[in-house]
Amino acid sequence: MADRGRSRRRTALRVAGVLGSIVLLLAVYGVAVEPRFVLDDRRYEVTVPGLGDSWAGTEVAVFSDLQVGMWWSNEGMIERIVDRVVAEDPAAALVGGDFVYSEAPRLSEQVDTVTRLLEPLRDAGVPTYVVLGNHDHAVGASEELTAAFEEMGFTVLRNEAAEVPAPAPAAGAEGEEPLHVVGLAATRPGLTDVDAALGGLPSDAPRVVMVHNPTAFPRLPAGTAPLAVAGHTHCGQIALSGTPGWSYLALTEEEKVVADGFAPEEYGAEGNSLFVTCGIGFSIVPVRINAAPQVVFFELVAP
Repeated sequence: MADRGRSRRRTALRVAGVLGSIVLLLAVYGVAVEPRFVLDDRRYEVTVPGLGDSWAGTEVAVFSDLQVGMWWSNEGMIERIVDRVVAEDPAAALVGGDFVYSEAPRLSEQVDTVTRLLEPLRDAGVPTYVVLGNHDHAVGASEELTAAFEEMGFTVLRNEAAEVPAPAPAAGAEGEEPLHVVGLAATRPGLTDVDAALGGLPSDAPRVVMVHNPTAFPRLPAGTAPLAVAGHTHCGQIALSGTPGWSYLALTEEEKVVADGFAPEEYGAEGNSLFVTCGIGFSIVPVRINAAPQVVFFELVAP
């Protein structure tokens, strides 16, 4: 009996050692490997109603959630993604909010870091459109970020639409409706106004809609958002199959539906489509597992 007891204890210790090693390796991977070196570079074709022939084949780049100010923030990956966008030279870059994370270090330092990281977009002449996220508002950085972005020539969208500069003129392009970017203000702290954002925009105008929180998407009327893009969820940040709640983040029931990639067709009104990007930075802990930093390029296709 004593021998059997010792054997069980040895077996338990071995199992515990193996499990501890797996957890340690997973933690090292999640902190030092995936978020720093693994870039999820995705490409999709999207049909945009009303898109003129001169726009067909042009691209828009999407990334989100820089989270500058988070401890061990991911500035190296931000630089890599910005360089990737500049190299691609899209018709527009859409940056989906949560540029900063906390009140420390000083907000002015964080805003300076954000603008430094995004300067290559300005220097390369990439038309850049931004919406602010819940963290930007929560830490009181919305006015400072807006002023800094506008000084850089970026367009900050707060429940409004803006025209994207037209590509090189093509035969028959005269009279085409311009492409618009529609930006909704943050759902938290309750600033989203869909009517204001769409007001004045012709119903048949080709557009891409940008939001920070994907839960704003169902508010869009049918047919007004053939392509909407969002961030906020970090795709769960630690997205291990079989874990409680599907992921590390304490997502709401609505966000669980649309935490990663294209939302199900039944989510939102008819004729609307939502893509949720994984973002770049972190929330709470500087770990990403099965939720790598992401940049997405959408090739726009005429009907």
